Amino acid sequence: MELVDLEYKHEGRDWFLRIFIDKEGGVTLDDCADVSREVGAVLEVEDLIRTAYRLEVSSPGIDRPLKKVKDFERFSGSLVKVKTYESLDPDQRGHARKTFVGTLLGIENGMVRIEQTDKKGGVVEFPLEGIAKANIEYEF
Repeated sequence: MELVDLEYKHEGRDWFLRIFIDKEGGVTLDDCADVSREVGAVLEVEDLIRTAYRLEVSSPGIDRPLKKVKDFERFSGSLVKVKTYESLDPDQRGHARKTFVGTLLGIENGMVRIEQTDKKGGVVEFPLEGIAKANIEYEF
């Protein structure tokens, strides 16, 4: 079992602790229930969160976030959407932007590479630490 992401958010009048898990072959409803029971029991005993909250455990979904080096290695060949913190002008033509969509070519020496699928085309690369958000893009 792998922890993919964790969120603690205030929505409306409630606080939510969301845990996103994954494993080889995918996550089942039973996996989510097991993790929820175990984590819930630990949080209750340790009293780590003092405010009332709702605990949710789920799979990362079809638009799975990519965060770690191993994510960018594992999902090489997948269609991805990457948003950077700073605007980049990869083709040096004055078209600076922060969002890139394309096929993930992988990661090497901390540089993420994608083959763009939009009209800009071409390979673009940027440092992992420069990525604000990266997700798998589901192909319909």
